This record gives sequence, C-alpha cells and structure tokens, in this order.
Amino acid sequence: MSDGRLSVFKTYKLYVGGKFPRSESGRVYEVTDSKGKWLANAPQSSRKDARDAVVAARKAFGGWSGATAYNRGQILYRVAEMLEGRRDQFVREVAEAEGLSKSKAGAVVDATVDRWVWYAGWTDKIAQIVGGANPVAGPFFNLSTPEPTGVVAVLAPQESSFLGLVSVLAPVIAAGNTAVVIASAEAPLPALSLGEVLATSDLPGGVVNILSGKTAEIATPLASHQDVNGIDLTGADADLAKELEIAAADNLKRVSRPQPVDGVDWSADPGTRRLTAFLETKTVWHPTGALGASGSSY
Repeated sequence: MSDGRLSVFKTYKLYVGGKFPRSESGRVYEVTDSKGKWLANAPQSSRKDARDAVVAARKAFGGWSGATAYNRGQILYRVAEMLEGRRDQFVREVAEAEGLSKSKAGAVVDATVDRWVWYAGWTDKIAQIVGGANPVAGPFFNLSTPEPTGVVAVLAPQESSFLGLVSVLAPVIAAGNTAVVIASAEAPLPALSLGEVLATSDLPGGVVNILSGKTAEIATPLASHQDVNGIDLTGADADLAKELEIAAADNLKRVSRPQPVDGVDWSADPGTRRLTAFLETKTVWHPTGALGASGSSY
C-alpha cells in the first residue's frame, strides 16, 4: 500500500489576523531551492492583503501593547518552545531555502530559537535601559518611560530566511508593537511556517501578520499607509528603500534603514538597537509637594 501512496503537498498560506487566508487575488508563485528545484507554490500577496494585514495589526495593538511586559515575555518564550519542538521541519526548510547542509541549517535554526529567547527576556528589562527618573528643578517627580510606536511594517531580509526574519521581527513585538511582515521573496517558506507556530501559541491573532510575494508590490502601499506608524527597510534594496522613505514621510513614520544591508552577520550579538527603534518616550511630571531638609510636606 505504501509504495503507491501519493504525497500530500503542503499548501502554504498567508498569516493574517490569526487566520490563514490565501491571497485575495488568488495568485501564487513558484518557490525553488538554490538549485532551481520546485519546492512549493507560495501566495503572492496583493495591496488588498497588505491593507487587511494593517487592519488586523491595528485591532490587536491595544491588547498587545496594554499587556504587561512580563506577560509578553512569557508568550514569546512559549513561541521559542514551539520552535524548538518543530526544529526538524525548520532545518529542512532553511536548508532548502538557503542551500545549506543539514548541519549548517541546524546551527541556523538553533541560533534562531536562541535569538527569540533573547528578545523574550528583554520585554520587561528594556524600560530600565531607556527609561528613568530625570533630575528637574522644583518639587516634581519627572519620569520617562518607553511606549511602543504602533503598527510596524517589517521587510524581512532577503538572504536570511529564518534567522534574519526573527532578528527583525522579534524586537518589534517584544517592544509592544504589532507587525506586518513581508517575507523574503525568494525564500518565504520558513516565514510562512513561522505563522503556523504563532497561531498555535499564546500570541494573540493580529500581533504578527505574515505576507509573501513581491517585496516592492507589498511594501509600497504599506509605506504610504496612514495607519502604519513605522517601517523597517532591512529587506529593501537601495533604490526601493529610497522610494519607501519618501512615501513614509507622508505621515511621519518612524523609519529604520540599517546600512549596510548586504553581508550582515545575523549570528552576531544583536544588542538593543532594534528594540529601541520603534519605541516612543513618554515623560510624566508628578508634583511631590515642597521638598526641604526634612523631606516632603506630604
């Protein structure tokens, strides 16, 4: 019986609002490995898919940004646990996507899980790095605290289909933002599989939305979208990045355009730069009463 069995090919779908829609356009494109062998058909997202993803991200923002930083860390750590449990699947997909040996792909996947854990641990610590009490003249407490920017469009790196993807996505949501991610155009399958992991974790639907297709086609409406608050241009080439920067200026989006993009060592210590790229600082003045040698008058 088994000799004549037909394999069940996986149908990759988008991940938007906690669900798995096909592209509304019905379009797909062929994904091949480094040697040109067909791997799967991936959905080719449209402008409408991009707009739907923004709606889902905005809907999820209030709950996600309002959750405690500790709770966000717990949820992200749960995602890392599930990535570890599906390690073999991701090793295969990364090996095919990037033309790596199984051992090298395994090292990439291990580093990706570790990177997710790294950012999960920062959720309740970043405020201590970028916030604090400010010395002011007068009887006031003056406190600065970081707050998430809002909905962030993330152009994942083209050459690093999994480690690079997580390195740009995880800090955005760890900081309390919600994300619309454009996966690597040539190697989208690990990103689309990540959506399956997120859907079965505790991460609320809409916090992360994953689109595949032509980067420029999807990114252009996101850069000009009035309800997108920030954009990470890591996956854009120089010409496209310049166009998107101009479009993003229309509603004063925060723009992260790290340079150089080519040849980035995604395994290096990430630091906290990406965590703070899409944070705002809120400063609050609180009266303390008269402070003299004997202390407050309260």
